[in-house]
This record gives sequence, C-alpha cells and structure tokens, in this order.
Amino acid sequence: MHSSLNIKNLTIWREKTQLISLNERIKGGEVLSIMGPSGSGKSTLLNWLTGMLPHGFSAQGTLLLNEQNITQLASHQRHVGLLYQDPLLFPHLNVADNIAFAMPKGNKKQRIEKINDSLTQLGLEGMAARHPHSLSGGQQARVALLRVLLSEPKAILLDEPFSKLDATLRKDTRELVFEQIRQRQLPAVMVTHDDSDAHAAGGKVITLSAHIQETTC
Repeated sequence: MHSSLNIKNLTIWREKTQLISLNERIKGGEVLSIMGPSGSGKSTLLNWLTGMLPHGFSAQGTLLLNEQNITQLASHQRHVGLLYQDPLLFPHLNVADNIAFAMPKGNKKQRIEKINDSLTQLGLEGMAARHPHSLSGGQQARVALLRVLLSEPKAILLDEPFSKLDATLRKDTRELVFEQIRQRQLPAVMVTHDDSDAHAAGGKVITLSAHIQETTC
C-alpha cells in the first residue's frame, strides 16, 4: 500500500473566524508547502495535524494516514514526526542517546547499529558520543532530522525547519531533508516563510491569507 496523508474537508476556526479550509492528499515522498503571513493559520494547521489544537480553536474534518482515520488519536499515537526550526536536542545527552530517545523499543545492539549506520549515512560518522554543544549548527540539524526519522514516523511535518541556518547550510540541509523524505516515501507538510524552501520542496504550494490581527501564527 502506498503511503499518503489525506486532509479531508478540513475547516478550522478561531472562535467564530474561519482560518483554514483545506482538502489535500499528499502522497509518500511529496511535500505540501504551506505559506502565508503571520495570523494566517499555518501553525494552527500543524497543531491540528499533530492533535494539539490550542484552546480557542475548533475544527471539522478528517485526517487519514495510510487510509487509517487518525483524527481522534492522541499525538503520541499518530506516528507523525515533527521537525522544528530549532534542533531541540537534549544538552545532557550525547548524539546517540538523543536519537535513541525517540526510537521504538527493541534490541539494544540493533538500535546502536542502526544509529551508527544512520550517522554515517548523513556524514556524522564517529559523532555518537559527542554532545550537542560540540556540534556545528548543520550537524545539530542533521541529528535532529535523524531523531525524527529513526522514530519511524509514517508522515513528517516541517515547521520552518531551515529558517535559522545560513544560506549555504540552508541549501545543503534542505536537500538532505527532502532527499530523506523521498527515499523513505513519507508524505510531508512544510510550513515556511521562504519561497526558496517551497520551490526546493518541488510539491504543491498553498498560500493562506491573513485573517484577524490578533490570531497567532
């Protein structure tokens, strides 16, 4: 069965103001880019996709992941990974333990081998015992990506994931992330302010319009 994320007949309101109306199917390996000014509901959409819609917002619609209805499932049961603009690595854990933190439980030896293989694949060979503070920004971004990927998500959400990287690093990290999404055939939704991110993703781009001033993005 081909993987897909299907957003069916979604409407999100902030109190009585309609923010979002969406009907989209994202196939495995595709990235749907969501753009728009602050207040247009980009982060609210990610909150709904992760099952964490804040107080004051309401929604109608259905979320299907690989044809399974996950609309009412708790966040930790959805198998949806989330990559933020900050790496959010635990400073007291080394690289291997940061990645292992999100991995499914299993044979410890096999988990270590998988971590080391993945580090090598992403150009981080020999860094398993390093701590986040000793890594460059690009290395931290790659560790954060590995932590999401090795948690074995069935879909991935990207929340401004490249916005804090300088131009060269941004381009390289972006290529790496999109390549991994394609390789693993994960449906992805990316929120970004940057046209070049959306262009590089190569998928459909939806631009949300601004609504009421006090709505938070």
